[in-house]
Amino acid sequence: MKKIDFSRYSSIKIGSVVDVEMIEEIDEVFERYAIIGGANNILISNNPPKLAKLSKNFDHIMIKDGFLHIGGATPSGKILSFAKKNDISGFELMQKLPGTVGGMVKMNAGLKEHEIFNSLVAIKSSKGYIEKKDINYGYRYTDISNIVYEAVFEIKKGFSYPLLEYFEKLRANQPKEPSAGSCFKNPKNDFAGRVLDECKLKGYKIGDAGFSEKHANFLVNYGSASFDDTMSLIELAKKRVFERFGIELELEIVVL
Repeated sequence: MKKIDFSRYSSIKIGSVVDVEMIEEIDEVFERYAIIGGANNILISNNPPKLAKLSKNFDHIMIKDGFLHIGGATPSGKILSFAKKNDISGFELMQKLPGTVGGMVKMNAGLKEHEIFNSLVAIKSSKGYIEKKDINYGYRYTDISNIVYEAVFEIKKGFSYPLLEYFEKLRANQPKEPSAGSCFKNPKNDFAGRVLDECKLKGYKIGDAGFSEKHANFLVNYGSASFDDTMSLIELAKKRVFERFGIELELEIVVL
């Protein structure tokens, strides 16, 4: 058990001190817990469910039987460095994409059409390996309900530095304030940032919680934002967008 202060640990810097179980080995008992990973796209309530986190035992990268095996607690920066060093393509999207591989696989993280599932082969759960073909997935979505202890990827040679530069430029318009990343998934054939901007929500604040002035779909903490203010802002955004466009915005951030 470890006490984690989410006002410091989470990327959006919102939350209180919560007891979090540390997972040292694969155990089905933890399937009942919410896994926090690096807490990069998570908003923690004042009364969260039972939380757990993979320990450093699951922070590893190795090539085995012609595939790349990455532990669920391995951070994106470490993966990017490994891919560069070993000339492996498909991981350029890790540039400026914070998180650990378990969480990124679970939400099919990515940039534009470049998604982590593009080179995924299988995941390792408490029930054994689950192949990609047996997982339903789509844009920022999977039906994975198990803890991702390890992810297995194809090894494709040819790390792309031009693609790395492209991702760097994509991220250039992101806010510097604490944030949980993109707040809403892009609606079909549209962009969440555009509809939020059209609804005059770019730069809009409730307390210290606001939609960034740089990018309307980034929910940011301007100082001491509370969970309640943040949720009020999310509900207001959903209401305004639905009233104007008939679009039901779907959260990309995870609320616990």
